[in-house]
Parts: sequence; structure tokens; C-alpha cells
Amino acid sequence: MPGDDFIELPLERYQAYLRLLARMQLPPRLWAKIGPSDVVQQTLLEAHMAAGQYRGRSDGEWLAFLRQTLARNMADLARRYAADKRDVAREMDLSSVRLEQFAATADPTPSQEAVRNERLLRLADALARLPDDQRVAVELKHLQAWTVRQIADLTGKSETAVGGALYRGIRKLRELMEERP
Repeated sequence: MPGDDFIELPLERYQAYLRLLARMQLPPRLWAKIGPSDVVQQTLLEAHMAAGQYRGRSDGEWLAFLRQTLARNMADLARRYAADKRDVAREMDLSSVRLEQFAATADPTPSQEAVRNERLLRLADALARLPDDQRVAVELKHLQAWTVRQIADLTGKSETAVGGALYRGIRKLRELMEERP
């Protein structure tokens, strides 16, 4: 496991974060075909098996290791779907840049990086606690820059309904982020 202070932290702590990254990397139309939860479970299993050889010393390095493992597993899944190979490979964004930019600071110190990493994990956990319609609307609008119209088209809801889900989702997300863990 990464460093002594990580040993007591269960890998499940990273589950919501990795699931969020998986959803961000997959276009929503493929969520039913390539389950984000399945690829996250595979990633956590591989991380558990590799923990004994892991030599990183910080939470940031551990998160980078998990992101790389997730990206590799996502690429493997894309290759498995031969019929959709071109579409999946083209549409999958194998970076977590938008999510990291959400919590980034300019040239962070180690303590700032630790705070940022904790904030990313809390954000992912808070998003996972939202009702599905609110979570999908917030993620697509604020993390993937979709328009309300695009979200409405995807979900089959009116723009007014999507706007309401966004409003309630952001309000609830703020409440959850303010809670102390």
C-alpha cells in the first residue's frame, strides 16, 4: 500500500472518485454498454493486487496510479467492443483534466496538493450521493460542458426539468461539500 499512512484507508475510499472519472471518460450513450462500476471494480482489484509492489509516497501519487490503471482498463474495454471500436476510442476522453482543474491551484505545495486530492475525493463522494437525475445533469453540465439542451435530448426530459435538476443538484452538492466527513 502507498506509505504507512495509507495502509488503513480502504480502497473503497476511491470508488466514487474512480466511478466519476469513468463516467467522464465514457460518452453517456455507452454507459449501459460499458458499466463504469464494472471497470472501477476491476481497477480496484488490480490496485489491491499491486499494492505490495507500490512505491509511491503520497496520496497524489496513489491517485495518479489509480487513474493510470483506470485509463488502461478503459482502453482495454474500448478494444473489446470491436463493432464500436472507432466510436468508443474516439469518444473516450482518457484524462481527468476537467475534474482536476475543478479543484486545482497554481503550482501547489505538497500540503495544497493533499488538500486538493482530499477535495477531489469529497467531490466525487458528494456527487455519488445525489439522485441519479441530478448527478447526471450536474456532471454533464459542469464537468463535461454540455448544454442544457444536450442534456435534455439525452435524458428525454424538458429543458425546464433539466434546469430544475441542475438547480437542486448544485444546491445539494454545496450542502454535502460543507458537511464535515
